[in-house]
Amino acid sequence: MDNSRPPLPPFDGAGAARKVRLAEDAWNTRNPEHIALAYTQDSVWRNRAEFFTGRAAIVQFLTRKWTQEHDYRLIKELWAFHENRIAVRFAYEWHNESGQWFRSYGNENWEFDQHGFMRRRLASINDLPIPEAERKFHWPAGRRPDDHPGLSELGL
Repeated sequence: MDNSRPPLPPFDGAGAARKVRLAEDAWNTRNPEHIALAYTQDSVWRNRAEFFTGRAAIVQFLTRKWTQEHDYRLIKELWAFHENRIAVRFAYEWHNESGQWFRSYGNENWEFDQHGFMRRRLASINDLPIPEAERKFHWPAGRRPDDHPGLSELGL
């Protein structure tokens, strides 16, 4: 395992924005093992009403998440930062087994250790059922293309 995960705190605007985009890119891979490597071994999470600790629990959670949330596409946007903390707003689109589409909106608070690994992630999320015709995230599975609009540009 690498000893650091740049950009490192204390964050400036460019470093915080880069950290957010790297997280978005990782989550859009939908690879739980890869994503978990960005977190400390004992990372503490709150995701909606679930609380858990550690990389193994992160992998288990994300594996379960993507068996239920199909064709997942995520956009994150930097909201604020200070020293070793970053606040993010995000939206993602997905559909369930029945084909019902959703846009999930939320906020995350992140805290990093001195090596750039996330040691705390607190996420609040709300799901809005949408018709497929209202989807806004239309890139192929994987990383959002650089020329695809972000949340602000999409009016979200």
